[in-house]
Amino acid sequence: MGLRHAARGGIVPHRLSRRPERAPLDLRRYRRVYAPVSAAGVSASDSPRALIRYALVSLALTVFIGWALWEVRDALMLVYISALVAIGLSPVVNAVERKRLLRQQVPRWAAILVIYLFLIGVIVVIGILVIPPIVMQARELLMEFPRLLHQGQQWLINRGLLTREITAQEAVQQTAGGGGAQDTIGLIVGAAVGFVGGVFGVITILVLAFYLLVDSSGLVNVFVRLFPREKRGQVEDACRRVTNKVSAWLGGQLLLGGVIGSTAALGLWLMGVPFFYVLALIAGVGEMIPIVGPILSAVPAIAVALSVKPALALAVIAFFFAQQQLENHILVPRIMQRQVGISAVFVIIALLIGGSLLGVIGAILAVPTAGILQVLFEELMNDNDHA
Repeated sequence: MGLRHAARGGIVPHRLSRRPERAPLDLRRYRRVYAPVSAAGVSASDSPRALIRYALVSLALTVFIGWALWEVRDALMLVYISALVAIGLSPVVNAVERKRLLRQQVPRWAAILVIYLFLIGVIVVIGILVIPPIVMQARELLMEFPRLLHQGQQWLINRGLLTREITAQEAVQQTAGGGGAQDTIGLIVGAAVGFVGGVFGVITILVLAFYLLVDSSGLVNVFVRLFPREKRGQVEDACRRVTNKVSAWLGGQLLLGGVIGSTAALGLWLMGVPFFYVLALIAGVGEMIPIVGPILSAVPAIAVALSVKPALALAVIAFFFAQQQLENHILVPRIMQRQVGISAVFVIIALLIGGSLLGVIGAILAVPTAGILQVLFEELMNDNDHA
């Protein structure tokens, strides 16, 4: 019946259930909305002018960030050194914190203060042992300087290497650059300013390291939470490995100082140098400063030997030269390889690169930085192997 009524009404049966046709979809309307986007955030359909504008803005932002980091490089270096000190002392602080005093656990801040007081006490004891003999020997050396200068110049004149004697005043003026008293005063003021700046830097590092050690657990937790949940265990393991490497580096520095100090004491004693124990202590402490430390620590021993006789001073120079060669090519690479776990070749390369980039500071930070980079590289390789 429905078909008959439909036929009477002029409706074709096969069109009763057909839906009205829609216009074809115009994809051009959605081309800009769904255009592919590059990693830089610029769609492929953007005009060349927009791409150039984006590139210029990115370049300007990169240059500004680089300039800002360069301007605050000294502050960043202090923060980095403070972080290394905090990481290196962290296991010792944890060990002291676990001790119980009067059935009470030692607070973390108290454990840090105990370690600081111990280090300061060691420095004070070294100063008490070292400074008086150095002052006495320096006074004697100044009194003997005119005679030693005359003998040395006569030796050069007799061999035709010098035409006339140079007075002590002329030697001081030439050392100061020929500018007389003004240049000498400038050198003294510059040295004083540098010393004050160094003391301020050391105090800043100790204060920053103190607060980093106090808040170490919270800072580590904040750092770990920056990563995805599935990566946090891996990041915590990497942080522990970095702590172990930096602590091992500090232990290696102390071991190197002990070895150099012991060998220096033995060598100076065999050569008959006065105050050999104090001079050996200076050599052991100076060993902890790469490049210039061993050289500067040898100067007091050479001065003391020179006050005895010039031949002994030459023997001391030869001894410290041989000791430094042994240290640079055998002791440092081997000990750091065993302590930090870095190949001896990479230790030498790290010292060369650090010294070339940042001088003494770079040489000091080269090995712990190389250890941190090694941990990061190993984690990156593990991620690639599991990918």
